[in-house]
Amino acid sequence: MELTDRKRQILKIVVEEYVAAAEPVGSKAIAQRMPGKISSATIRNELADLTEMGYLEQPHTSAGRVPSAKGYRLYVNELMERRSLSREEEEKLNTSLAEKLAGTDQVMARAGQMVSSFVGYPAYTVADHKTAATVRRFELIPVDQSSFIAVVMLSDSQVKSQLLPLQLPVADGGLPDMSHLLNAHFTGIGPEDMNGRLMSLSEQVSGQWFLPLNQVVEYAGRLLKEANSQEVFTGGAKEFLRFPEYRDADKAHDLMTFMVDNKEQLPAPTEGGPVQILIGPENLNEALRDSSVVVASYDIGDNMRGLVGVVGPTRMDYATVAARLSYFAESLGRMFGKNQLPPKEDQET
Repeated sequence: MELTDRKRQILKIVVEEYVAAAEPVGSKAIAQRMPGKISSATIRNELADLTEMGYLEQPHTSAGRVPSAKGYRLYVNELMERRSLSREEEEKLNTSLAEKLAGTDQVMARAGQMVSSFVGYPAYTVADHKTAATVRRFELIPVDQSSFIAVVMLSDSQVKSQLLPLQLPVADGGLPDMSHLLNAHFTGIGPEDMNGRLMSLSEQVSGQWFLPLNQVVEYAGRLLKEANSQEVFTGGAKEFLRFPEYRDADKAHDLMTFMVDNKEQLPAPTEGGPVQILIGPENLNEALRDSSVVVASYDIGDNMRGLVGVVGPTRMDYATVAARLSYFAESLGRMFGKNQLPPKEDQET
């Protein structure tokens, strides 16, 4: 069955009418927006075809149709009209950013609440490494016969050190040799690979060396896990209650709890364009299967990237949300002095 231009136009109308009113869309409402005269019977036939093709669904208690996740995806990819912010909207956001975020070291934490109030949906912000940190170099410095300092230089330019005990004495020159061993086998890899390397060396290293070697590797592994962890901040979870899709108290409660207690599981895509839209089942987490997520990315610098995202019903005003979120991300990028987003006309969804 062919997806004709008329079917596309009808699908576009159904999505936009349903987003606006949260009510199934019937043939009469569609006929009022279609160019030219088209009979209700013809529109009903087209609606039936679109339903059979999987782009629309028909609630049991209504003669009207609502978009499916497949229908929303086609709309976002091919039918949605991209929009830009008005000058008034831009000035409002810029003023708010200057007043609430400038001069604070809690930009990411406070930005989530700002995004939520700006777009009208629950929101979150993420600070994340663009590439995973690894150890660049180890240095072991003797202190006395029972202790030494482990210095660990990370690929993101952090330098950490810790005083570690020596359970067994190490011969003179042992620590420099151990430093050489660490630099030869434990640099440039992630924490998950370090234990495997350690085990492979266990038969080649004497007991007096293996214990401090194990201590340093454990310390470096903890540092890498901390360095590579995401910081996630959420705001506006109560906004779920505004939408009819979340009138069910259990459903609203589950999503609000997820936003607070499982925020690290919110989507943080590493590939794709600067603005991405995940619709319904495209969200891998079961808690988000009936919702949509829009995420925009920007550059923080120092091998870090930022993400701002919103969560809402699949009946989301995608064009407006994407425009506002994109501008917000660009503004945060400018605040960090590392804005590298392409011009709006070059952005892809």
